[in-house]
Amino acid sequence: MLRTPTGETRLRILAWLKEPGPAADGVTADDVAERLSIPRPVAVTHLRLLEATGMLRTSRSAGGVRYHRDDMRIAEVARMFEKAW
Repeated sequence: MLRTPTGETRLRILAWLKEPGPAADGVTADDVAERLSIPRPVAVTHLRLLEATGMLRTSRSAGGVRYHRDDMRIAEVARMFEKAW
């Protein structure tokens, strides 16, 4: 899922969400679309997939849905791959 051309976009999203500002505040689909120069619907698709796999969690604010990394889940997934399931 993360080692395909579209997976590279998801890796970029996860890496960006480690940075201090996005890590603290989260990002919106509009933020991702602007940052990665991709259409908003494409950004939403990537964000929803990452949320569905548990790597992102959401919160709601006046600005809409904000996405945040779930570092515990990311570490859990990484351990599963290290063990080769």
